[in-house]
Amino acid sequence: VQLQASGGGLVQPGGSLGLSCAASGKIISLATMAWYRQAPGKQRELVARITNYSTNYADSVKGRFTISRDNAKKTVYLQMNSLKPEDTAVYYCNADVVTDTTYRLRNYWGLGTLVTVSS
Repeated sequence: VQLQASGGGLVQPGGSLGLSCAASGKIISLATMAWYRQAPGKQRELVARITNYSTNYADSVKGRFTISRDNAKKTVYLQMNSLKPEDTAVYYCNADVVTDTTYRLRNYWGLGTLVTVSS
C-alpha cells in the first residue's frame, strides 16, 4: 500500500492551501485516515483525523482546517485556511488499511509534503 501526498508549497500568512493523499495498492477498505505534521526541531503531531463517522482536530487548527475523504477515490484531503507561519511543517498522511480477508488493520504513512507559510 502506498500513500501519495500532494499539494504542499509556499503560501503567504492568511492564505489557503489544499492537500490531498491518495492510497493505492492492495486495499479492501480504509478505516481511519489522518494528517500529521512535523515542524523543524519538533515532534510529529496529529493535525486532523477522520473516520467514516467523525472528525477531530488539534486545537491549534480548529476552525481553520477541514479534513474530508472520498472513499471511492481512496483519498483524504486537508483544506487549510487562514494559514499562520507556525503551520509551517512537513505534512504526512496516515491511514489504517484493511489489506486482506483477516480484516486486520495495518497502518501506513505517506512520505510527506512540505508546507511553508511565509511572507
